[in-house]
Amino acid sequence: MKRYPFCKLGEVNAPYREAIAEAMMRVLDSGRYVGGGDVSAFEDAVARLTGAKHAVGTGNGLDALRLIFRALIQTGRLKPGDGVAVPANTYIASMLAVSDNGLRIVAVDADAHTLLIDPAALEKAAGDETVKCLLTVHLYGRTAWNREIAETVKRHDLIVVEDAAQSIGSESDGTPGVNGGTVSGHLGHAAAFSFYPTKNLGALGDGGMVTTDDEELAKTVRALANYGSDRRYHNIYKGLNSRLDPLQAAILLAKLPGLETENEHRRRLATIYDRHITNPLVKKPSQPAYERESVWHQYVILCPHRDALREHLAKRGVETDIHYPEAPHQQPCYRDEIGGELRVTERIAREAVSLPITRCTTEEDAREIAEIIDELRVER
Repeated sequence: MKRYPFCKLGEVNAPYREAIAEAMMRVLDSGRYVGGGDVSAFEDAVARLTGAKHAVGTGNGLDALRLIFRALIQTGRLKPGDGVAVPANTYIASMLAVSDNGLRIVAVDADAHTLLIDPAALEKAAGDETVKCLLTVHLYGRTAWNREIAETVKRHDLIVVEDAAQSIGSESDGTPGVNGGTVSGHLGHAAAFSFYPTKNLGALGDGGMVTTDDEELAKTVRALANYGSDRRYHNIYKGLNSRLDPLQAAILLAKLPGLETENEHRRRLATIYDRHITNPLVKKPSQPAYERESVWHQYVILCPHRDALREHLAKRGVETDIHYPEAPHQQPCYRDEIGGELRVTERIAREAVSLPITRCTTEEDAREIAEIIDELRVER
């Protein structure tokens, strides 16, 4: 029986094997194992990619977000207790970064078509004068920024932080961000990226990045990430240790030239799924009008018979995953803290199924997977 793997990282990284080996040897021979030229070069490359003026490497994506909020507090733009509007349909890291800094999570329900933050629900949440910030999450690789969101941000004078962990290379629908940018990572006042191995641009371990046009914020993030020091043995903040490893930076530099190819492959697979999945039991994500709005980190369909669908696919050799089986507000650590009606988000958590969409999946595979999905029947 033919197998359709969800993601095999060895296969994903195989085309870069030689370049990665050279990069790793370069770091080994340099004798510089914290900081150094590869970190600076990768920071510069991400700044160019996004259009942001500054990029600061961090240990991981969660720390990138944590450090942004910490820096916003340190520079007096936010204070503990301020409300941050956060899409309820997200990975828990988005919310952990907010609560870790003593800020208040204001969960906003999802749009049933895009699976991203609902602009109408955001406008309602922003009417609370204690909400000072929007954490917009470009979930599944699709940019959560459009005219409606931009107008809400301007009307309520919100600070905008982007969780761009899954969206490197995506763009808005043409709506400019707060500083005029249109690329994820340059839409808000600051953005956080993750280079976890499964990302479209993945390291061989953890890694993260903060991008911003704000020089003061960038300097504050860099200091906070390095024990709170502005120079050696001089600590101006009570910081932490969260620096991008030079080995991971070198590996990411080696893989960066292939990012657009990876993103285009995912777009083609998403188009095939959209055209060929016709089973009425399945709801497909809406296709953006401008194709570069999404880099399709995940292709997530909804099915009220999820267990039956996954079992049906597994029997035919198709591996699937769930992103995510429980929404953050349903997790034990937040169950008593985050309230409100979040019906769409809870439906997504019950019905979401992620289909294979990495370079492990060919266009023929995607058509065959769609055919297998269309064969699903459920007795009523």
